[in-house]
Amino acid sequence: MDEFSAQAMRAKESEEAFERFVNDNKSYILGCASKSLKRFVRDTDDEWSVALIAFNEAVRGYDPAKGEFGSFAGIVIKRRLLDEERRRYAYEAEILVGPDALSGEYTDDEEGDDNEHIAGRIKHSGDMESRQTAGSTPLQDEIEAIQSVLGGYGFTFYDLTECSPRSRKTKEACKTAVKLLLEKDNLFEKMQRGRNLPIRELCDKSGLSRKLIDRHRRYIIAVAEILKGDYPILGEYIKG
Repeated sequence: MDEFSAQAMRAKESEEAFERFVNDNKSYILGCASKSLKRFVRDTDDEWSVALIAFNEAVRGYDPAKGEFGSFAGIVIKRRLLDEERRRYAYEAEILVGPDALSGEYTDDEEGDDNEHIAGRIKHSGDMESRQTAGSTPLQDEIEAIQSVLGGYGFTFYDLTECSPRSRKTKEACKTAVKLLLEKDNLFEKMQRGRNLPIRELCDKSGLSRKLIDRHRRYIIAVAEILKGDYPILGEYIKG
């Protein structure tokens, strides 16, 4: 057993030894956090608290029969930090995209001026995230990727705030149209080739009105592209 592992075993038996062990290995914990997240982590960051809790967990659960403590602690810290990142990005997706932008949870009234507020909130949240993080995040990467796809159709991700269904009835109708696109590969491929929604075919197969589908054309295209593509964060939010 190496010395680091022996110290971990002693820290496991005594709170005083544990506190010394943490203080002596603060640089190691920060190093593991920085390596896991591929960016510099300081002891003033939220990630430090997550890494510290993970280190505590590693000490409490360490079994020398399973290898050296350094490797074990590094794995536990990485897993906890990545779990926290995924949780935070899922939450940010909900804030950035907003249930009123993609899920269509509005009142039955199809009129209203909430969209302007929503669009501003999405842009403000995105700007704040860009300023607060070094480099891009998975959520930003997904939004940028879908932006380039939707650009081929002549609109942007943030235009969804202007065309999302507001009533439950309209939302269900849009779901039907999206489901057809996902189930019928020929329709989805036709949409991608022509960079437009095959409205006539969707009307024929679904019985939905042309006016309704045309009004929510951009929303239907965007949701279909997100669910069909590699956008796990946005996709999970929409499915939820």
